[in-house]
Amino acid sequence: MDTRQLRTLVAVSEQGTFARAAEIVHLTPSAVSQQMQALEQEMGVSLFNRDTRPPTLNVHGLQLLETARSVLRVVEETQSAMRGERKTGTLNIGSVRTSTIGLLPKAIVSLRSTYPDLRINLRVGLSSPMITDVHAGRLDMAIVAEHLGIPSGMVWRPFIREPLVVIAPRGTPEMDARTILETLPFVRFRSNVPLANLIDLEISKMGIVTSDTAEIDTISAIVECVAEGLGATVVPHIAVRDDKHDLLIRPFGDPQVYRQIGVVQRMASAKLDLLNLFHDKLAALAGEFGVPRV
Repeated sequence: MDTRQLRTLVAVSEQGTFARAAEIVHLTPSAVSQQMQALEQEMGVSLFNRDTRPPTLNVHGLQLLETARSVLRVVEETQSAMRGERKTGTLNIGSVRTSTIGLLPKAIVSLRSTYPDLRINLRVGLSSPMITDVHAGRLDMAIVAEHLGIPSGMVWRPFIREPLVVIAPRGTPEMDARTILETLPFVRFRSNVPLANLIDLEISKMGIVTSDTAEIDTISAIVECVAEGLGATVVPHIAVRDDKHDLLIRPFGDPQVYRQIGVVQRMASAKLDLLNLFHDKLAALAGEFGVPRV
């Protein structure tokens, strides 16, 4: 199996017939057929439904097609890197919502200003689908909380370790975190993400019974609600780093509870230099809570 066969397989899938694929890969239709037959012999399975006209990819063919696209993408990235073109092309990044507060847009803008020929695409979503997309090569990296079950061939590297804090509206009398949570209405972060689970678990461990007044699934909206006097809550420090609301802020947990956010990426990537650079920018922007790359 070589890249020429894989390119032909992709062309057949995209063009629909051997004849049209032949025009794309600059071969004769018979040569395309021979390549596909050789590929089937090497794989030891049939790749096409030949009872249809034109032949269509069967289950094995579709499975190999996904692998072919991934392999060709790596080959193209490697060729680009070896030609000294690392700082051009496209960097596809995924991120969970809670890590996009402040740091991520700043890092993207900084990288684009340094390398204006580099295109950066950002997609915000949930951790598990993005980790799958990194593994499949649809994303170059994903920014997620500390995560179990990272597939083999991939690595998670933290760029920030920050404390969680209890926040209450401006004008709240001076009191400690426990008293705030036991006294004021509680605005709960309700989301199927590790941060929400971490907050709920620590509140339970501390034996605190909250009086819930709202359940909200975004940190930024929670901060705004607290600022307007709805109640108190627990958020990552980054959410109030540039506190514009003069909130009452107290450390959360006994001992202090921290959360980590990091980068998931494939160990073998032709864009490794760019991924390392992006990680370093995020760590630098995190200030005192930044985690250097090791």
